[in-house]
Amino acid sequence: MSTVATKDKGQGLDALALEAPKAEELAALLVSKDRPPRPSALSASLTFGWRAMLKIKHVPEQLFDVTAFPIMMVLMYTYLFGGALAGSVAEYIQFLLPGILTMSIVMITMYTGVSVNTDITKGVFDRFRTLPIWRPAPMVGYLLGDVIRYLIASVVMLTVGLVIGYRPHGGVLGVVAGVALLMVFAFAFSWIWTMFGLLLRTEKSVMGVSMMVIFPLTFLSNVFVDPKTMPGWLQAFVNNSPVTHVATAVRELMAGNWPAADIGWTLGWSAVLLVVFGTVTMRLYNRK
Repeated sequence: MSTVATKDKGQGLDALALEAPKAEELAALLVSKDRPPRPSALSASLTFGWRAMLKIKHVPEQLFDVTAFPIMMVLMYTYLFGGALAGSVAEYIQFLLPGILTMSIVMITMYTGVSVNTDITKGVFDRFRTLPIWRPAPMVGYLLGDVIRYLIASVVMLTVGLVIGYRPHGGVLGVVAGVALLMVFAFAFSWIWTMFGLLLRTEKSVMGVSMMVIFPLTFLSNVFVDPKTMPGWLQAFVNNSPVTHVATAVRELMAGNWPAADIGWTLGWSAVLLVVFGTVTMRLYNRK
């Protein structure tokens, strides 16, 4: 009898332990605690930027486009065109490296749109939209993470350039100023690809459209040669291209000069790209 009584008593305790809490008790518990503070815009953006870095950690192959690709670009264009265009590799690299650096970073920006489109396809953005955070934070986080990739590419290309004979007369300060200006433009330019990443259906579509925009914009510039050697109608386009202004500003800063006009144009283009395509991107994001 005592065994049965003990068993019944134990079952009764288990039933009490599994009994659902009362609504009044839950409400009192929740109301008595303060809500955690909502993350700031900066905090949320940095968190998503760190997420982009973690993706590189788990898929290190993503670094090929900021390591192997820049090395290939510097070596290939320097040794292919150096003798023909400038008479020697040592002389041509002084003109080419800042330009090819600008071109490579601008081309790498298109992978931002691919990453955005991939997350949309996988349904990750549906989760982001339900979070109580600053709405542009996921987009800004992507771009902040990509800025780190651009810096890696810049360091790789400058290192290769120094090895094969590039000598920036502006010293460390000129190089840092040129790279910083390029990062500002790349951040603003990347908003074009976030728009395409939201607008287009597949990664291949994003890649295809990106190539159609980037190749004419980068090759029709002063990256490789002085526009004075071009026909007049082509000079008009090249001299007003945003890539030309950026390349000239970076080239002159690294040479120890202060090209105020080209710096102003670069910052102006950056502001226009950020306002126009940032606004369109967020409208698409809110309606997606």
